[in-house]
Amino acid sequence: MKILRITAQGLPLFKENLDICFYTQQRVSEDDKCSLYNLIDNYYLHTTNAFIGINASGKTSVLKVINLALNIVKNEPINHVEAKTILGGAREATICTYFYDNRKYVCCLETVITAKKAKAGDYVYSILSERLWEKSIVSIKSKKYLTDFTGMEPVASRNSDEAYLSDDVSFIIAHNKKANDTVEVFSLLSYTNVNVLPFTEDIPLEVIAFLDPTIEKLCFEQTEGKTFIHLKFRNEDEIVLNNAVDLEQYLSSGTIKGIITFSMVKEVLQSGGYLLVDEIENHFNKEIVTTIIRFFMDSRLNKNGGTLIFTTHYSELLDEYDRNDGIHIVRNRNGITVENLSSILKRNDIKKSDAYQSGFLQGTTPMYESYVKLKRNLFDSIH
Repeated sequence: MKILRITAQGLPLFKENLDICFYTQQRVSEDDKCSLYNLIDNYYLHTTNAFIGINASGKTSVLKVINLALNIVKNEPINHVEAKTILGGAREATICTYFYDNRKYVCCLETVITAKKAKAGDYVYSILSERLWEKSIVSIKSKKYLTDFTGMEPVASRNSDEAYLSDDVSFIIAHNKKANDTVEVFSLLSYTNVNVLPFTEDIPLEVIAFLDPTIEKLCFEQTEGKTFIHLKFRNEDEIVLNNAVDLEQYLSSGTIKGIITFSMVKEVLQSGGYLLVDEIENHFNKEIVTTIIRFFMDSRLNKNGGTLIFTTHYSELLDEYDRNDGIHIVRNRNGITVENLSSILKRNDIKKSDAYQSGFLQGTTPMYESYVKLKRNLFDSIH
C-alpha cells in the first residue's frame, strides 16, 4: 500500500482544510527519476517529504494528522494511537486517505470521527461513518484525475450492524485482507528527545562507527532472562551494563537517537513503509540528517519506495531537494495552514533556503516586531 494523499477537515487547530499530496505535482524529468519512487507508468511518489516552519507553526500537529491517517488504514484502534490528541474535542472530523493498493487500484477511505468526553476528563473517539471508493489505475486518464472520485458511488460503506468491529477501528480491515495489503508505520514522534534505547538487538558496527568512531563494540547478550550490554571504546576496557538506561552515561543523545533512527531506516527501506520523524535535526549534526535524506532519495537503495516524512526548523535541509513539490510550508496565523512549496515557488533552480530565510514565502521568519520587542525587553532587564 502506498499513500497518495491525505485530507482532513473539522480539526480544531487548523484554520482551513488540510490537503497533503505525496505524489509529484510538477513535471518529472529524467534527472528527477533517480530520487523518486515510480509507482506505475508516469506516476511518481516523493520518498522524502519535508514540513518546515518557525517555532509554534504547527509542524508537529501536521505530523500527528499524517500519523493518525496512516494508523487508520493500518487498522489500529484510534484510541490506541498516540496521535489521536490532534482530534481534540472535534464534534465531526473527516479524514480522507487516498492510497494505491496491491491490486493496482486507487482507493479513497473517508473516515468521520467524533469525540466524547470520558469520566476521567479525556476524550474517547469513535467512528461515525465510513465510505470507500476505488478505481483501477489504468482507467485514469492523467495525473490530474488520480485522486478525483467526483460523481462516483462508494463501493462500500460502514454499517451500524457490524457488531464484530470496534467503533474506533476502520472497516478498511476487510479491504486489506481481501487485497492482502498493509502499511508499515514507524514513528519517532514521541522520541523527539529520546535518551533510551528501546530494543535489545545487536547494532551493526557500520552504524555505530558512522555515529561515533570511538566506539569499537556495542552488543546485547541474553543470559537466563537477563540482558547484558557490552560497550567498548577505543583504547579502553570493555564496560558491561545490565540496564539500557545506563547507556545515557556513556553515549551522547545524538548517538542513541542515531542508533534508533538508523534501525528504523533499515526497516522502512526493506518494507517500503513510512518513517515519521519530528524535528529531524534534534541531537544530529547536518551530515547525519542529510545522509538519512539521501538514503531515501536514492532509488537504487530505496527500491521498495520507503518514505521519510519529517519536520524541521532548518532551511538548509531544503537545499537537498532538486524539486519544490516535496516541501511543505507550515504557518500558524490564528490556525495552522500547510502549503506546498511548488504552489508558491514555481522555479526549481532558486535556492530554497534563501527563499525561505528571506521572508519571500511569508510567515517563514519570526516577525520583525516580535524581534524588536524581545530586544527591548532584554535591554531593559540588563540595564
